Order: sequence, then C-alpha cells, then structure tokens
Amino acid sequence: MKIKSQRDFWSGLMFLLVGIAFAWGSTEYSFGSSARPGPGYFPFGLGVLLALLGALVLFKALTIESAGGDPIGSIAWKPLLLIVGAILMFGLALPKLGLVATLPLLIFVSALAGDEFHWKDALLNSVILTIGSWVVFIWGLKLVIPVWPTFLVN
Repeated sequence: MKIKSQRDFWSGLMFLLVGIAFAWGSTEYSFGSSARPGPGYFPFGLGVLLALLGALVLFKALTIESAGGDPIGSIAWKPLLLIVGAILMFGLALPKLGLVATLPLLIFVSALAGDEFHWKDALLNSVILTIGSWVVFIWGLKLVIPVWPTFLVN
C-alpha cells in the first residue's frame, strides 16, 4: 500500500496513537454513569474521538492522491523549543508568580514563536486571557490557583 500524503499519514498516525493512549490511560479511573460521570468518562470519550479522527486522516492519507505526495518539511526548531519552553516555564513559575504574572509571561514567550510578533497584540491577548482565565478558573470553578505572586501576598 502506497502512502499518498506523508503529512496526513504521520499526523493521522500520531492522532491515532495519542487517542488510544489517552483512552487506555483513562480506564484506570472510575467511569461512573452517563447521569453522574466519573473522572475517567470524559478523557475516555476524548481519546476515542481523537483515535477515530486519526484513523480517518490515516485512511485519507492512504486512499486519496495528493500533489507530489505532500512531503513533510524540515522541523521548525525555534517555534517548537519556544512553545515547549513556555509551557515548562508556566508550570514552574505559577506557584511562585501566580496567574497574573505567569500567564502574560507564557503568552509573550509563545508569541515570539510566530513569524510576526507585535507587542500590542501580545499585550492585548495577555490582558484578555488573564481576565478570562481568572473568571473561568478562580471565580467560576473555584479552583485553588495562586493568583498573585507570593512576595505580594505574604
């Protein structure tokens, strides 16, 4: 069987494997019922949906011809490292710096990964996403996440 689109083949395979891994991993948790779902109910459903999406993309890659085989280009190392670094930095800095300092930091570092960086856009995104995150996670869901830096609270 010939791969007709390399991009679709590898992305479909990745979605399929990640979906199966999440669905399988969620079986360790209680499923509950449809009326009262447990902690494994939602991740299992998402894993199955992701695996199905991956299977469809994989099927397309093996059946529908694309121009030139749709080759995969080189790996964009700068954006990859900036995004992964920003996520790691967010996880490490959140307990000490709080949400109002760490989230804008995450957004600015992530924005540097793109081809076009504009300070005004990153600042506007930081303000909107920080306020939105506070509304959803702190006010709405009542999660215990540090909001302010520890040196300001103590």
